[in-house]
Amino acid sequence: MNKTVSVLGSTGSIGTQSLEVCEKHGFRVYGLSANNNIDLLEQQTRKFRTEYVCIYNEEKYSELKQRLSDTGVKVLCGMDGLCEIASLEQNDIVLNSVVGMVGLLPTLTAINAGKDIALANKETLVAGGEIVMSSAKEKGVTIYPVDSEHSAIFQCLQGNKREQLSKIILTASGGPFFRKTYEDLKKVTKADALKHPNWSMGNKITIDSATLMNKGLEFIEAKWLFDLEPEQIEIVVHRQSVVHSAVEYNDYSVIAQLGAPDMKIPIQYALLYPNRFECPTKRLSLTDYGSLTFEKPDYETFRCLSSAIKAIKLGGAYPCLVNSANEEAVKAFLNDEIPFIEIGEIVSSVTEKFAPARIKGYEDVVRADISAREYVRNIIEK
Repeated sequence: MNKTVSVLGSTGSIGTQSLEVCEKHGFRVYGLSANNNIDLLEQQTRKFRTEYVCIYNEEKYSELKQRLSDTGVKVLCGMDGLCEIASLEQNDIVLNSVVGMVGLLPTLTAINAGKDIALANKETLVAGGEIVMSSAKEKGVTIYPVDSEHSAIFQCLQGNKREQLSKIILTASGGPFFRKTYEDLKKVTKADALKHPNWSMGNKITIDSATLMNKGLEFIEAKWLFDLEPEQIEIVVHRQSVVHSAVEYNDYSVIAQLGAPDMKIPIQYALLYPNRFECPTKRLSLTDYGSLTFEKPDYETFRCLSSAIKAIKLGGAYPCLVNSANEEAVKAFLNDEIPFIEIGEIVSSVTEKFAPARIKGYEDVVRADISAREYVRNIIEK
């Protein structure tokens, strides 16, 4: 498997696990990027002897360049740096695991360069699903899902006729506040929200799991990745995170993908597809779990989830608006500017406050993104 890989967001949870997979299977890591963590980025650059490295925070560019002055590596910064690494001629595949809207333009740039993508950045498809998928089709680029749920669906579709698919079943852990009431959520703290029961993730994604926005974003992603109608997507709360998702076919057979709750499994499948080799994780023992449970989500209490689903049903710019509003609200919560409950209240107001608008290109996404963020900042400042 002599693949050459560049990893965007290499110092985050997905990025570090991706590099574990690359190391195990002897992949050439050609480019790396990080937002702020120059200590870890420097270590990774030296370990994998990368040719290109990018620090998104331009204020840290000079320090990183000085630190790596003895290596010969090309040091880049900002969005231009991300896009340069995403489009490197040497890339066989680009793994995009940056967090937030910043991931969209590098994805489009990689597609334009004809590079296959292992996609872990949710916002790419949530905000720009139509333009991303049409560009990928035009360029003959394959997008391999890295999210455990979408990887599970992708795996369950192998060897079957796509036109015989009836629906998909997205599983959700339910986050740390499963079965909490709306009144309960008014009292939760930041520390409470950052305690995910099954997964180790970055702060933003962990908060999204607590609000169930994460599942709403995955609902939107699934619509674009698998060319589905919203009515063909069912969400089921599965606390054990063993069944990563499932597919129902026209004969009502349901095929599910199971595994230990470890992101290295879907990361490896995306990078090695269609091959399967030993993965640097533990094996699943069903007898260790004893029982697996499945329940319906509480759409009324977890307003972010219902708002995301409403947004994709409305279409146009609404998914982008809802996503950007959520990003800004989560940032405010993590900065102790608003209580946890207000994230859902802000996000749920977006579809009522904004008029319909179409997304025809990247510039439309940028406009919607800015508008949503300004809307949230105005609410917080008031």
